[in-house]
Amino acid sequence: MIKKVRNARGFTLVELMIVVAIVGILAALAIFGVKKYLTNAKTAEARNALGQIGKDATAAWSREIMKASVLGDSEAVAGANQLCTSATPVPAAMTSVQGKKYQASTASGADFNSGSATAGWTCLKFSMQEPQYYQYNYTSTPGASFAAIAQGDLNGDGTTFSKFQLDAVIRNGTVVVAPALQETLPDE
Repeated sequence: MIKKVRNARGFTLVELMIVVAIVGILAALAIFGVKKYLTNAKTAEARNALGQIGKDATAAWSREIMKASVLGDSEAVAGANQLCTSATPVPAAMTSVQGKKYQASTASGADFNSGSATAGWTCLKFSMQEPQYYQYNYTSTPGASFAAIAQGDLNGDGTTFSKFQLDAVIRNGTVVVAPALQETLPDE
């Protein structure tokens, strides 16, 4: 009996090239997806922080600021709503967050610990304990409006910056916060 022996056959060059092309396309898609995921995770920091600053500024407006002395018989004192006055940017220079993270100082009077009961970060009662990708700023026009701003340079090129801004105004004695953030080049 004669057996027919089949020749052992491997993959052809065309089949191997097709597999390599498919793997290359999948790798390119995976790299894009991971990059998008990482950028979105970093920009979430700015979105969350600005939302918290907006809440803190609204809470500061609602606090009643009155004189600290004891009232006399039949004496009245009016509570006064006011916005916290502007804060210094943290960090002070954009170069501190260009393509890197910045750890805010916990020293008294520094970074988020600066200001007073009516001014700056101390008035807002806002701080960040973790390293940050963005420079945060809070500006206000007394009795009229405030803006919370986050600027960053995730790729560290120093030429273009991403910017997130939350605006609010005082209307009929109430703080009215914008329903959405203004985003300029958020993936930068």
